Amino acid sequence: MADIDEIGPFRIEIPQEEVDGLRRRLAETRWPDDGPDVQWSRGVPLSYLKDLVEYWRTGYDWRVHEAALNELPQFVTTIDGQRIHFAHLRSPRPDALPLIVNHGYPGSIVEFMKIVGPLVDPGAHGGDPADAFHLILPSLPGFGFSSPVRDTGWDTARTARAMVELMRRLGYERYGAQGGDIGSAVSGMLAGFDPQHAIGVHLNSDPLAAAAVVPLPAADSPEVADWSDAERASLEKLRSYPEDGLGYIRIQATRPQTLAYALTDSPVGQLAWIVEKFKEWTGAAAALPEEAVDLDQLLTNVSVYWFTRTGASAAHFIYEASHSTEWGARSSAPQGWAVFAADPIVRRLCNADGAIRHWSEYDQGGHFAAMEAPDELVGDIRSFFRGLR
Repeated sequence: MADIDEIGPFRIEIPQEEVDGLRRRLAETRWPDDGPDVQWSRGVPLSYLKDLVEYWRTGYDWRVHEAALNELPQFVTTIDGQRIHFAHLRSPRPDALPLIVNHGYPGSIVEFMKIVGPLVDPGAHGGDPADAFHLILPSLPGFGFSSPVRDTGWDTARTARAMVELMRRLGYERYGAQGGDIGSAVSGMLAGFDPQHAIGVHLNSDPLAAAAVVPLPAADSPEVADWSDAERASLEKLRSYPEDGLGYIRIQATRPQTLAYALTDSPVGQLAWIVEKFKEWTGAAAALPEEAVDLDQLLTNVSVYWFTRTGASAAHFIYEASHSTEWGARSSAPQGWAVFAADPIVRRLCNADGAIRHWSEYDQGGHFAAMEAPDELVGDIRSFFRGLR
């Protein structure tokens, strides 16, 4: 049956038995033996995770955060046979610019709770009312409430086409796109697929994510002959990351279904799988994830994965993206980058010729900019799109 342009309202209502079941599973966790005290060098430490699980079980209140999420007007539609969930917030400013914001991995629309108000109604948050946006926050296919996924082939390009269709259904003839991590690829492709309507793309990144999109020069190549010692040290750090930090993506890109059982059956397994990334990818100034992001916001993000059973389908998305051969059409739309936890060589690697017209660097923050440095991210989005309205 062909898709129809029907959009229906949606409300998050996790049954109480699911909430009680989560607490019961957390209480009955079968823990591994306490190994050598190697802190985070081999993964999430047992003592840290035990304390975090106890707070998730006895201190965290899902219903409070479910209610906060439900303050966002949410909807579902079917595109290309796939259920697509999204929040859609209309600004009180009729002339606001529509902006679709795509999340990354291991994220969800929960990431954006701190930036929604300032983007939609800047006048009420100390900003210029003229910077207002109508905000569209989709859950990518296989993430959160855009599930289940019954079909193969939901890679980045197919997802970008679905987002183009979503914006068409919403009636937006002129709009911007924003994203980080996977969301940056989706937003970039979206602009290439829809050049008549997408007026600009704003991306947020961190050094590891930025370096992943360009080849790294060898340490002895002529290209780095005039680099400083600090830049050479940064290059070596980035070059070593694939050996030490990409185990998660190699598993998901090759055997996502084997991993799926652990992520779906064990909430502690799902928590550990995600919280490790919040430790490794948040700003270096934070010794623990909760020093970089709000702990309840982090647990709400994990809870969405758990209640929707999408740790598995998110892993399959990584598989599809890793095996895709389609990278979309090159976009001529203006592009802006905001790099958080800025590294001295990111601009050399990604914008050596200055082709990216808007380039910002911030010392604070990291991979999860909307959670770590929401004010800076909001300001940068406003600044980039101000000249495109």
